[in-house]
Amino acid sequence: MSQQNSSSSNNIPVSEVYWSLVAKADKKFSKIRDLPYYQRNRYDTYFYKVFKVYTQLWKFQQENRQKLVEAGLKRWEIGDIASRIGQLYFGQYMRTSEASYLSESYIFYEAVLTREYFKDGMFQDVNLSSKQLRFLARFVTVCLVLNRRDMVYQLLNQLKMLLDECKRAFQETDFKEWKLVVQEIVKFLKADPAFMNIRPLRYSVVLDLHPDCLPQVVEAKRKLRLRDALLCSYHPNEVKYSELTLHTFQILQSLEWEPSGSFYQTCGIPPSGAGTGFGQNGAPGTSHVNYSQDMSDPTLPPNPRKSILYRPSVTNFLAVLATNCEELPHDGVLLLYISAAGSSQNSFSSPSHGAGRSFMSHAADLEATSTSSLNSEFEIANPTSAKGYCLSDQSSCLYIGSRSSGGLNGIYPFDLLPFTRRPLFLVIDSDSSKAFTALSGSEKGESVAMLLSPAMSLPISTVDSSRQPSGSSFTSFLTIPLQAFVLMLGFTGSDIDMDMYDKADKLLSSSLNEWGLLLAASDNLNPVWAQTLGDPFLRRLLLRFIFCRAVLALYAPIFNKTEYLPECIPSLPDAFLPTSDTCQRIVLQLADIFGATSKFNFSKEMMLSDNRSQEN
Repeated sequence: MSQQNSSSSNNIPVSEVYWSLVAKADKKFSKIRDLPYYQRNRYDTYFYKVFKVYTQLWKFQQENRQKLVEAGLKRWEIGDIASRIGQLYFGQYMRTSEASYLSESYIFYEAVLTREYFKDGMFQDVNLSSKQLRFLARFVTVCLVLNRRDMVYQLLNQLKMLLDECKRAFQETDFKEWKLVVQEIVKFLKADPAFMNIRPLRYSVVLDLHPDCLPQVVEAKRKLRLRDALLCSYHPNEVKYSELTLHTFQILQSLEWEPSGSFYQTCGIPPSGAGTGFGQNGAPGTSHVNYSQDMSDPTLPPNPRKSILYRPSVTNFLAVLATNCEELPHDGVLLLYISAAGSSQNSFSSPSHGAGRSFMSHAADLEATSTSSLNSEFEIANPTSAKGYCLSDQSSCLYIGSRSSGGLNGIYPFDLLPFTRRPLFLVIDSDSSKAFTALSGSEKGESVAMLLSPAMSLPISTVDSSRQPSGSSFTSFLTIPLQAFVLMLGFTGSDIDMDMYDKADKLLSSSLNEWGLLLAASDNLNPVWAQTLGDPFLRRLLLRFIFCRAVLALYAPIFNKTEYLPECIPSLPDAFLPTSDTCQRIVLQLADIFGATSKFNFSKEMMLSDNRSQEN
C-alpha cells in the first residue's frame, strides 16, 4: 500500500503535495486552536494527530525546499509553519504543564526570529507585518513563562521598532491595539523586576528540600499529591500581559519544578544590585541564574497540571473546576487559587485594585512607609462562629468579572460546595476571603484546606505617585516571601546589600525547613494538613503562610487589627501562632539583619532572650 502511495505521489507535482499538506494542517490547526485548555485527556489524542501532520509538513518542505521555492514558496510561509508548531507546543504545555513542550516552543519561535522569515516584503504588505507582530507577541508570552527575560527585552524593543515602522508604512491602518500590547509588556516588567526574582519562583531542589528528603508526617493517614491546579485572577486595571496576570504568573511558577541540579548556576551580584548581564527573569542589572535550553529534568517528578483563567464567566469557571475534579487521580489534591476583588464593604480604595488589594510596588519606586493602623490579634478566633459566615449568605462573593452584572460574575462560597467531594486546597486573595470559612464543616466528603488573605492589604507610599502599586502582599508572601518582607519594610532592590540579602535568604530557608520538621512531628496536626504536608509544593505554601501571618501579626503599624491578618482553616498547632517563640524568633532575626527590629512588636521575653544571646 505504501509503495502504491509512493509511486502515485511521484506523478503529482511536489507543489501540489505540499499545498495539500498545508490545507490539511490548516484545517486541523484551526480546530485545536479553539479547544479549551482543560479536558486534557479528551484532546491529547487530537493534539498528537495535529502535530503529526505538521511534522510531515515541516519535513516535506525541508526535503523539497529548492523545488518549492522554484514553484513560488515564500520565506514567510515557512516561518508560518514554524510559528504554528511553536504555538502547538505552547498550547500543549498549557494543557499538560510539561516543561519539555515549553522548551520546544521556545526553540521553534527562536528559529523564526533568528532566520527572519517574515522580513522580506514586510513593509509592503500589512498582513505580513501583522503576522510578525502576532509572532513577537506570542514569543513574549513563551519567554516570560520560561524566564528568559533577556529575550523579553529584545522582543519588546523589536515590537516598538516594528510598530513605529508600520505606522509610517501603513498610515491608513490603526495600530492602537498593538500600542496597548507594548504598554502591557512594559508595565508587567516594571511590576516584576529582577529584584523580585533573585531566587527562582519555581521549586529548586538546590535551594529547597528534595521531595525524597521531606520528613515523614506522623499524623498522616494517607499521602496526597498536588496533581492539578486552577488559577483564576481578575482585578480592574491589574498588571497583566495578554491573559496572564501578575498573580497567576507568580503562582504558576511556584507550582513548577526549577530545572535544577546541573542546570542551576549562581553568579555573583554586586552589592549595588548592578550586574553586567541579565538575571533569571532577564531584567538588565543582575546575573543570577542560567538556564539550559532544555527545561526538563529527568530526576524530578512531573509538574502538576494547571488551568489558568482570566475573567471567565462563572459557568466557564465552574465547568473547568468540575472537569479538573473529574480528572483528579485518586491520590490527588486540586489547588484552587482565586485572586479577585470581593463584595465586602470594609476595604479602602486603591488605584490598581478597586478593593484595596495593592501592595507590591515597582521595586525601584518604594520608600519606607508609615502606614495606617494595621492589625493582628494573636489569639485567632474561629471565624465561622465569631463572624457568623454561613453558606446561605449572598452578601459576600468574589468578582471574577465586572461588578456591573452583579452576582452573575460572582463566585460565592456555596458555589464550591459540590467540589468538596474531592480533596481541595483553597487559596483566596481577596477582601472577601473570610466569607469562605463558611465551607468549613459543610463539606460533602473531604475537609477543605484553606489559606485566606487578610481583608485589607498594606498601602504602600511611593516616591513617584504616577506609578501605581501592583500585586498583593499575600500572594507575594506565598511566592517570594523574603522580597515581600523586604519591600514591606520600605526597602528597594537598590537599597539592599546582596551579602545581607543572601544571609537573610539562608536564614529564612533553614527556618522554614525547621518549621516543616516541627509540623511533621506534631502529634496534634489536623489530618487535612497532615495528608498534604508530604507534597513539596503545598508544604512550601503552608510554611510561607505561617511566615506571612507571623510577620503581619508582629508588624507594629498594624498591630491588633485582625482585618490585616491572613487565616488558615483548619487551625494549626499553637506552636505556630504568631505569639510563639518559634515564629517570633525568626521574624526578630530577619528584622535584625535589616536593622528593622523597631518596626515590630515582640514580646518582652523574646527581646530579653535576644539581648542575652547577643551578650553571649
